Amino acid sequence: MTWTQNFIPVNGSLALSALVAIVPTLFFFWALAIKRMKGIYAGLATLSVCLLIAVTAYGMPVTMALMSAVQGGVYGIIPIAWIIVTAVFLYKLTVKTGQFEIIRTSIVSITEDSRLQLLLIAFCFGAFLEGAAGFGAPVAICAALLIGLGFSPLSAAGLCLLADTAPVAFGSIGIPITAVAGPTGLPVQDISKMVGRQLPFISVFIPLYMVVVMVGWKKTKEVLPAIVVTGVSFALTQFLTSNFLGPELPDILSALVSMLCLTLFLKVWKPQSISRFAEQEAMAAIAATSEVPNAPHSAGKVLKAWSPFLVLTIFISLWGVSGFKDALVGGYKGNNGFLEAINMIGRALSFHPTVPGLHNLIIGADGQPIPAIFKLDLLGAAGTAVLFAAVVSKFILAVPWRTWWTTFGETVHELRIPLLTICSVVGFAYVTNSSGMSITLGKAVASAGMLFPLVSPLLGWLGVFITGSDTSSNMLFGNLQKVSATSIGMSPVLAVAANCSGGVMGKMISPQSIAVACAAVGMSGSESKLFRFTVRHSIFLVLLVCVITYLQFSVFSWMVP
Repeated sequence: MTWTQNFIPVNGSLALSALVAIVPTLFFFWALAIKRMKGIYAGLATLSVCLLIAVTAYGMPVTMALMSAVQGGVYGIIPIAWIIVTAVFLYKLTVKTGQFEIIRTSIVSITEDSRLQLLLIAFCFGAFLEGAAGFGAPVAICAALLIGLGFSPLSAAGLCLLADTAPVAFGSIGIPITAVAGPTGLPVQDISKMVGRQLPFISVFIPLYMVVVMVGWKKTKEVLPAIVVTGVSFALTQFLTSNFLGPELPDILSALVSMLCLTLFLKVWKPQSISRFAEQEAMAAIAATSEVPNAPHSAGKVLKAWSPFLVLTIFISLWGVSGFKDALVGGYKGNNGFLEAINMIGRALSFHPTVPGLHNLIIGADGQPIPAIFKLDLLGAAGTAVLFAAVVSKFILAVPWRTWWTTFGETVHELRIPLLTICSVVGFAYVTNSSGMSITLGKAVASAGMLFPLVSPLLGWLGVFITGSDTSSNMLFGNLQKVSATSIGMSPVLAVAANCSGGVMGKMISPQSIAVACAAVGMSGSESKLFRFTVRHSIFLVLLVCVITYLQFSVFSWMVP
């Protein structure tokens, strides 16, 4: 028996339907920001509220609503939770073997200043990981590195979420942009160009903004030259690559150029005073009183200590290479013998069973049944790339198998509650989409008429908040953006790009991102603190994108391809 989605279920009124549809989202805001619930309770409660509204207000059959939540929960495990487990596991291996102390010392040798360490790791290295992998890897890995350097868990998680805004639209080798080109029928290159004419304004601002958030304006002024080098080099590279190469490489190239420029700059320039957190001060004091306070490690020791993250970079990059990426999920169509062999393994480790009680039983807006499939690509998951890096690192660092397995088991045990939180909030996202609530909210925003260019980015922001993914938000609202823009004489390319650019500002408050970040830094149960830390920055930044979009529509229309 099928069920047809109804996007205006409450008395035929879009306004009333939107008020009902936004209740789960408002409940989640209330649960974390006001009630200050633990993440696991907020996630499960929000999922329950969402299920109740889906069944009672939207008329969704109970079985379909529950199975939609199950589908989301499974997706929460693979690939999202999987990459968190493996990333934290890799970090713990470096700590257990004593290698992270050498990593910390090598970073300190570039700069002892926490402000500059933040730029190098959270902004530059994080952007590289976002471009190569996405799915929470930048926050999980970079936040762990910052904690090892003496940052507090809240600062590490919050600042990494804030840093992971500029690169998200081009994340995972440009998937958010290439994915939305299909259903909208718009040229990939045009969307890439337009996003590349919006986000660089944000990219050049984010390094300044995140340092101000961390230490205030007075201390930020002391490192302005380094901030300018970081932001300008990143934004300029992002603009050039997105406009002349396409959406696949802006993050990776921008991150590498920015990291190189900042590192070279720090060879010839130093801030007048060093800014450290309290724990960093304690570390510096211990180092100063040690028998060999300033003895540098040899290049070989530094290379060995960094090897897990160098190997990680190789595997993550390889997992994103066209052809190899297809082979990992059993979808390679070429005639390369090596890739064909990988393809056989990938096919054997890829499971795509249909979701019982849900698959092709929901009729969407286009009158077509909506497929519901568990996508379990075990070899192709980004977390598996991190796991392979951990296996190779085991031999490089000479870690006994017993220690290796014990550390892995400890990691899973420590993350068990955060993983359940992730599953619950992803389940909430899937129920919101399957019931039609997200489309109701999208239609309400799209009904803004001539104000649509101003509020268009809010659609992407809302989509990423709900789904946790800029790609999913683009797939969800891309066509709606195109149709709404065309009806008022706005360029559909600008509207779709606004969805991409506005969406990235919702990443830092998405329930998935909050749960992932807290899991990575050991803040399970303190999700409300992190949410309250990021929400004001998210709102401020998305409003900036709204202003940029409106100006490009009304004043600087020559910027639209």
